[in-house]
Amino acid sequence: MPPGKVLQPVLKMKVDELFLRWLSESSTQAMLQDGLRRIRAPAGPEHGAGDAHQPALPWAAPGAACRPRASHGPGVPALPALPLGAASSPRAAPHARGPRRSAGARGVQTKKEEPLPPASSQSIPTFYFPRGRPQGTVNVDAVIAKIERTFAQFPHERATMEDMGKVAKACGCPLYWKGPLFCGAGGERTGAVSVHKFVAMWRKVLQTCHDAAARFLHLLASPGCPYLVQDDFVPFLQDVVNTHPGLAFLKEASEFHSRYITTVIQRIFYTVNRSWSGRITCAELRRSTFLQNVALLEEEADINQLTEYFSYEHFYVIYCKFWELDTDHDLLIDSQDLARHNDHAISTKMIERIFSGAVTRGRKVQKEGKLSYADFVWFLISEEDKKTPTSIEYWFRCMDLDGDGALSMFELEYFYEEQCRRLDSMAIEALPFEDCLCQMLDLVKPQSEGKITLHDLKKCKLANVFFDTFFNIEKYLDHEQKEQVSLLRESESEGPELSDWEKYAAEEYDILVAEEAAGEPWEDGYEAELSPVDQKLCALRSPLAQRPFFEAPSALGAVELYEYECGDAHLQPS
Repeated sequence: MPPGKVLQPVLKMKVDELFLRWLSESSTQAMLQDGLRRIRAPAGPEHGAGDAHQPALPWAAPGAACRPRASHGPGVPALPALPLGAASSPRAAPHARGPRRSAGARGVQTKKEEPLPPASSQSIPTFYFPRGRPQGTVNVDAVIAKIERTFAQFPHERATMEDMGKVAKACGCPLYWKGPLFCGAGGERTGAVSVHKFVAMWRKVLQTCHDAAARFLHLLASPGCPYLVQDDFVPFLQDVVNTHPGLAFLKEASEFHSRYITTVIQRIFYTVNRSWSGRITCAELRRSTFLQNVALLEEEADINQLTEYFSYEHFYVIYCKFWELDTDHDLLIDSQDLARHNDHAISTKMIERIFSGAVTRGRKVQKEGKLSYADFVWFLISEEDKKTPTSIEYWFRCMDLDGDGALSMFELEYFYEEQCRRLDSMAIEALPFEDCLCQMLDLVKPQSEGKITLHDLKKCKLANVFFDTFFNIEKYLDHEQKEQVSLLRESESEGPELSDWEKYAAEEYDILVAEEAAGEPWEDGYEAELSPVDQKLCALRSPLAQRPFFEAPSALGAVELYEYECGDAHLQPS
């Protein structure tokens, strides 16, 4: 072995073992004793031939190999050799190799071990890009030059919030990134952004964030935070409310800005935050369609066409439904309020599970037994569309009583018992649980016998039928009137079909607008603006966007249209 080279740990242990085995052999002992006698001979002539019969000196442990202990004087017998090998081992080395072997071993054992050099990673390409895969096509200097030319058009080269639209286009971003860009450069604190501060910020973003998702998250999130929380979206959505032409009618009703923003934020987290963590990561943002919808805000003047997140009509339906249940209008509802939804269609056991904290966040639900408006958004969307991944997870969490990740037959029977009692009270013969269970197992086709997992329900195309069977009496009866073949045909229909939630929101919006129209019968031409349901399903346009926004949702549904038809009989034609 070359001098100065450190052995690997495993190799060093083997060398030590072989050295001690060699050292314990009788021939080695005799050889070393003879060598020691020769070393002593020149220094002390009194050590003569009688030393040849001196007993062998004892040897220390491996850490002190080849270092003789002090002699105990004449007549003291030598300690026996270490029992690490046979006396007649064939590994006995030649006489000439003995000193070199022991000296080399001594050097290995006394020298400190050095840390191993890191393994070469040149052959393993980088495969993890949390901030996007770097692209060499971005010319940072050209982008910065374009931004500087844009800032040169503003007084003192400072951009206000009204100017950020031009800056966003110069950066190559969609128009409604202007709010995040303004806040990311610190404009919300000073009211304006200087060219030098913005260029420094955007240059850093281009150098560290290599795709749209990473840049958007960097602009909205707190400094150094790798995820987005709900409050991070407020400045961005407030700018959308203030500047989007489809929400111009909402400017004067500032008290509803926060309600609309809360609704959109909950819909964003409902769709994007697939981990249910309350924190949107860059990977989740990258896998979603949210940024594509943000880009469409610039192209689509009718906000109601963006049904996935921003539709005002969807907000109006959700808020009016909540307003009907929130009788004291404190923006909190209890279990009795929620039970009145859809004429008590949802079972009491499921209402209790919703308030148990299985699908809600915050201590207010567990401590006070209240449901906030934000939680109601999740409930209503999940209730009206049980085919989406989030809604399936929502109701699976509610039905999984023991939280073991599977629905047992006991849990299914627990919820079905109340359905049977409610059917009996309606004079409808309920299907025995055993027969119902066979139907549901045939419907879901679980992989494991005796339990239904979340994966089983996500693969099933009729998860809505499964859930409604166990806790929604109205929809259960509706499904019973249809054959499974027709239900499956509806779920497998091709083309850009509206989701169950979009159909529900469109129908409910027409009903709400019609009831509001019935409350204002003297406005000429008002009814002419109302579109029928079929037209609504084709183009979700908002009549509210064409007339002043009224103050607050009234007690909707209290007035029937036929009352005004009877009352108008005595009026003279105009």
